[in-house]
Amino acid sequence: MGLGSSLHLALVREDAPQRTHELREVVFNGLRWAVRTGSPWRYMPNDLPPPWEEAVYQQTQRWLKAGVFEAMVHDLRTLLRIWEGRAPEPTAAILDSRTLRSTPESGARGGYDGAKRKKGSKVHAAVDTLGHLLTLLVSPAHEQDRAQISELAEAVQEATGESVELA
Repeated sequence: MGLGSSLHLALVREDAPQRTHELREVVFNGLRWAVRTGSPWRYMPNDLPPPWEEAVYQQTQRWLKAGVFEAMVHDLRTLLRIWEGRAPEPTAAILDSRTLRSTPESGARGGYDGAKRKKGSKVHAAVDTLGHLLTLLVSPAHEQDRAQISELAEAVQEATGESVELA
């Protein structure tokens, strides 16, 4: 998928016989609503055409499996770096983590971070020097940051085409 490609969202042609609703109307707007509110799929507003819940959920799962969101983040990061006069791929990364409080839905991801006195999940993030996201990993909160470095570094190199030399 190249820069500016509309294929990011359309895994099936817009004129496919099984498509009964416009992709943006149902799926994209429905997904935006779910992400913005953090609400479960079943509580989506009923002003979307039926079967909104099933259509939004299924299309989102297709996009996740196809790596669509990662491709969009990569393309956006590349464009923003070029706009800032930088090379398309970074040579340095910044690594950090944050503990987020858990919910009952966290399941096995939940753990206790004794240093921060929080039960939850730990998000390990890598960004370029402009602050643009390279990769994220989620682990139980009790996991040590240093134990995640290897996996995070591999994910950074995969996301950047092995261009990062310094972290």
